Amino acid sequence: MVNFPFSLPHTESSPKRVRVLFGGEYIVDTTDALLVWLKPNYPYYFFKTKDVPQKYLVDAFQSQKHHIYDIVVGNRRAEAAATVYSDDELEGLIQIEFSVMDAWFEEDEQIYVHPKDPYKRVDVLQSSRHVRIEINGVEVANTTRPRLLFETSLPVRYYIPKPDCKLNRLIPSETTTQCPYKALYSLLAGIANYYNVQLPSGEVVQDIVWWYRTPQLECAEIKGCVAFYDEKVDVFVDGVLQPRPESPWAASRRASAI
Repeated sequence: MVNFPFSLPHTESSPKRVRVLFGGEYIVDTTDALLVWLKPNYPYYFFKTKDVPQKYLVDAFQSQKHHIYDIVVGNRRAEAAATVYSDDELEGLIQIEFSVMDAWFEEDEQIYVHPKDPYKRVDVLQSSRHVRIEINGVEVANTTRPRLLFETSLPVRYYIPKPDCKLNRLIPSETTTQCPYKALYSLLAGIANYYNVQLPSGEVVQDIVWWYRTPQLECAEIKGCVAFYDEKVDVFVDGVLQPRPESPWAASRRASAI
């Protein structure tokens, strides 16, 4: 894991035109947006008050450090969707809740989940390493043709072709998550789908495997492959058991965006 190189919160200007669509109107259209890291994982877009017209903001409540507003356009209302900060480092800046808006655009490209971190890079390399996956002593995958995905500050992920997995043990899950780095977005794509794993004992390990139906071009090599949560399974690479990585998902059942 790579340490975050800045103190938090960290703020940088964005060179991109950023627009936020809600209720059929662009409530933000600016070339003066800010990228703000409140935590190391990824940045958020913040805006100066001049770039968010007051006519869309309806007072909701106020705390010592924040003033919260509903965003209202016509008969559409997003409750508590805008936060104006009052603390020293972010004073006067507005954060809009990403997930409750209809769409976000950088230039003319729609973005999803959150802005990409300009300091992150994702590379996929084909490999001939021998990778085996066991869960509670049961082998569930065995391959000599993995795709290794390297993403800045995150553990290496071993993507394994589906035919090299024990497909009879993979049970489709209803869980889905989104990732702005790896998946294209459409009505049917743009999400990670999950599998549960059923062991011979009858035990079902939930949401331990994921895959992308339509990955981004830079991650095209992972198409048709699945990845396991290395934090929760035993991974053998060339016969050597790998230490389980420390990551934000080590203690949780699944991630919000893998």
